[in-house]
Amino acid sequence: MGWSTIRGPMEVTVQEAKTHLSRLLRRVEAGETVVIKRGQVRVALLTSALPQAARRQIWGDVQGRLASDFDEIPRELEDYAS
Repeated sequence: MGWSTIRGPMEVTVQEAKTHLSRLLRRVEAGETVVIKRGQVRVALLTSALPQAARRQIWGDVQGRLASDFDEIPRELEDYAS
């Protein structure tokens, strides 16, 4: 897929949007905006209609959890861990 997200919102072609609409809607639910282009011309914006508080969080469910087999960070790497 040739999705572009280098600067600003994700940009997809009309064909990509048709093919991957469910995936794009999940990203929009998480708060992203998607630009739909016909050729090189931006023709539409796909944004959430949900209030900010009701948007689905993709990564928030794993925040603050560690695997049961997690080892302490070695001293020589502590500077890189923060």
